[in-house]
Amino acid sequence: MTPEFKALLLRSRQETYTHLSGHNLSKQHGEGYDFAELREYQIGDDIRKINWTITAKLGKPYVKELHANRELYVSVAALMDGSLYSQEGNDKQHTMTEAAAILGYAAQYNYDLFQGICFSQDHTYATPPTKQLFEIERFCQKLYDTPLLHTSLPLQPALDTLFLRLHRPSLLFILHDFLEPMDLSLLAQRHEVIALVIRHPEEENPRLQGELTLHNPQTAQHIDTYISKRSITRYIQKRVESDERMVAHFSKHRIRYVKIMTTESVIGKMLTLFR
Repeated sequence: MTPEFKALLLRSRQETYTHLSGHNLSKQHGEGYDFAELREYQIGDDIRKINWTITAKLGKPYVKELHANRELYVSVAALMDGSLYSQEGNDKQHTMTEAAAILGYAAQYNYDLFQGICFSQDHTYATPPTKQLFEIERFCQKLYDTPLLHTSLPLQPALDTLFLRLHRPSLLFILHDFLEPMDLSLLAQRHEVIALVIRHPEEENPRLQGELTLHNPQTAQHIDTYISKRSITRYIQKRVESDERMVAHFSKHRIRYVKIMTTESVIGKMLTLFR
C-alpha cells in the first residue's frame, strides 16, 4: 500500500464520517414496516399491497407504499479500461477510487452491506457482501492498482454480467466516464441505479491546439493531426449532444447521476445526490 493510496483512504474516511454520515443514500420504496405513502393502483403493482379499506371508501383501488428496510444493499460497479487513462497522473482512476472509498465507508458506517465489483479487460474482481473495512479497502486498492493503459472493456456485456450477478435489489452505483453510450434500463428495473460520471476537464473542454500526436489509450494507436479552434468547437458540440442523450436515458429510467471532474471535491459533488 503506497503512501499516496493511504492518504487517499484517510482523506475519504475523514470526509465521509464528517459530511456524509446520516444522509439517506436511497430514495426507493420497498418491503418494510414504516408507512411511506398511499397512492392509486397502477398496472403492474402487487395486488397484495392494495389497501382494501381505502379502496372501498373511495371506490377505486389504492396501494400502500412502505419505506425500505433500514439496511441497504450497496453495490459499487467500476467499469475500468483505457478510457479512464487521461494522462500520466491518471487522475480519473484516482477520482474513481476515492468515490468508491467514500461509498464504502458510508455503507460501513450506516451498517449496510457493501459489495464492490471491478470489471476490467482481463478479469472481474468482486468482494463478498460485507460490512468489513478490510474488504472495502481491498476493493479500493484493486481500483487504484488496476492497469488501464492499452486495455479495452466491452461495456454492455459487462453490464449484462452485472445484472446476472446481483440477485438482491440494491442501491447500485456505476462508475465510469460514460463517454460511450450504455443501456442501463435492465439494471434500473431491478435496482436503484446511480451513475457517477468521472471526467477530466480536458475531455469536457479541450484547449490544446496546433500539431499534435493523439494516442488512443485503449488500442495503442496514434495519429499525427492538426487541431484547430473549429475542430475543438465541433468536438464540444458532439460531446454535448452525447451527454444530452445520456441524461435523457437516465431521466427515462429514473436514474440519478452526478458528474465529478477530477479537479473537483469528490465528497462535495456526491453530497448533492444524498441531500
